[in-house]
Amino acid sequence: MASQFLEQVRKGLRARGYSIATEKTYLLWIRRFINFSGNTHPAEVDVTTITDYLSYLANSRNVSVNTQKTVLNALVYLFEKHLKRQVGDLNFKLAKKQRRLPTVLSPKEVSSVLATLSGRNKLIIQLLYGSGLRVSECLRLRVQDVDLSGFALHIYDGKGRKDRKTLVSARLQEGLSKQIELACEVQRCDNVRGVGCSLPLALARKYPNPDRSSSWAYLFPARSLCAHPYTGELCRHHLHHTVVRRFLKDAVLAASLDHKRITTHTFRHSFATHMLQAGSDIRTVQELLGHNDVSTTQIYTHVIGKHYAGTSSPLDEL
Repeated sequence: MASQFLEQVRKGLRARGYSIATEKTYLLWIRRFINFSGNTHPAEVDVTTITDYLSYLANSRNVSVNTQKTVLNALVYLFEKHLKRQVGDLNFKLAKKQRRLPTVLSPKEVSSVLATLSGRNKLIIQLLYGSGLRVSECLRLRVQDVDLSGFALHIYDGKGRKDRKTLVSARLQEGLSKQIELACEVQRCDNVRGVGCSLPLALARKYPNPDRSSSWAYLFPARSLCAHPYTGELCRHHLHHTVVRRFLKDAVLAASLDHKRITTHTFRHSFATHMLQAGSDIRTVQELLGHNDVSTTQIYTHVIGKHYAGTSSPLDEL
């Protein structure tokens, strides 16, 4: 029952345009929920079981607040969008998320990491830091998303399924030009073999042979071909995020910064913090980062201490 039902849920997620990552996550938690409810079909399960499951995860499995939210979203999708059953008030309060200040590198530390890298790997980290990108947004860039004359990047379908435009450093013009040439050459070689880049199905239907156009080529193509997750056709996807995490780990070690917890997202945090320190308006930084609410961006004012502007320590008066 479970496998057949989950396949129906999968088709529904794809029909609504959910990403592959969201699809995998939702199906994982829906499968676990079904197991928790004794393999009873969700159409026959009482909605209060959702509260029981969330309480179980919080109290017995000690899952994080973000995980609780993800599970809740998956189950609300299952009941309300797939089964057409209203969940109503679940009488469940998510655990309060503890506010943690993000790890931010100094400009000198960013330079020390970049000094250990070269070529494609260096360009990726430069984009994360210089444009405030998430690693997924960086790796999903296509050739046509790079505006070298306007020093801008077009980010499509970012977090929250939002599009935005962000800046790109003039220092990256040469590096980006070379990477674009490389990406186009990979696309041309693939086309000779009858292969193209991976594309959303709706896009493939809308435009004639877009996977053969160099403009749709990924800026950072994967080394090997793979099967398209929807059609099974052979195609070339973008570089996998684990590749970036591996070389970044080595770079952090080489820069003698392994005492800090540095991830790909650290460079996005550093971008926002350094922009504010340089005097950029917080609303501008909010738009560049793609935050819905300025309160999300305000965390960086706490990092640099701007919320204490005009105050001084009593120790200074001694």
